Amino acid sequence: MDPDFLNAFTQPSTPDQFLTADVIAKGEKRKLIKPTSSNNTKLEELKLFLTEWINKTLKEEHIVVKSLEEDLYDGLVLHHLLENLGSLRLDVEKIALTEKKQRKKLSVILEVVAKCLQLEESQLKWSVESILAKDLLSTLHLLVAIAKHFEPTLALPPNVQVETITIEVTSGGLKTSNAVEYITENKENIEAQSKDDAFDELFSCDPDKLDAVKKFSDGVILLLLIGQLEGYFLNLRNFFLTPASTMEMLHNVNLALELLAEGGLLNFPVNSEDIVNGDPKAIMRILYCLYSKYRTKEA
Repeated sequence: MDPDFLNAFTQPSTPDQFLTADVIAKGEKRKLIKPTSSNNTKLEELKLFLTEWINKTLKEEHIVVKSLEEDLYDGLVLHHLLENLGSLRLDVEKIALTEKKQRKKLSVILEVVAKCLQLEESQLKWSVESILAKDLLSTLHLLVAIAKHFEPTLALPPNVQVETITIEVTSGGLKTSNAVEYITENKENIEAQSKDDAFDELFSCDPDKLDAVKKFSDGVILLLLIGQLEGYFLNLRNFFLTPASTMEMLHNVNLALELLAEGGLLNFPVNSEDIVNGDPKAIMRILYCLYSKYRTKEA
């Protein structure tokens, strides 16, 4: 594939340019960053971060990277990076001048990466051809994977996502599809998953003690707790102090959720029926919102 065609997708262009992809072989499918991501500040931040990280890592070897796509495609920088980070010795030439030698060198390098990261071929978000073709999306995925494996404490910019277009030439013509893809992890999803893991561990360790959590299911204690912590008095006319039906419990819980949302303490959707039904996880997540805010305050 002509590298100039691929490079065109990382530069501002018109939609019609996507429709002139006759250089893609029939049956071939390529996923590229759309030109609309050219003004993506988080993407530029990640590119700069990775560039500076590589230059700092290879400073003693006097290697300076200016463009991730242009400077990594031939395998030279990747070769030095893996040897430096993983103390790996790769049985390939340091400098590969021809495309044939570059392809062979990249094959060895990427095989070593996949082995180190314990990734199957189906899990790889890059290939020899895509790196050789200076594909930015593949190059970023590769560098992020290497950085996370060899320097897990490296503070990569989180939540970097790009708009992508997948182009495929079929017997019926050109087929395209758009999507949004994360290059670095969604921090909010990680934190949410971490909380889920923590709750799961808590329930499995001592489920009996969690029966006390169900006392919040009618909303009464929850409302009184919110009022106490937030420093305001709840008019007894606004809720049922001794709810006698499910509807009255739902009224209390919905009022509590509204107060939490208004106070900026609730940043995820909650089904009030789950609370009334005594779902421990749902109740614990609500209590965790209050705990997160007030745990650092003095009694």
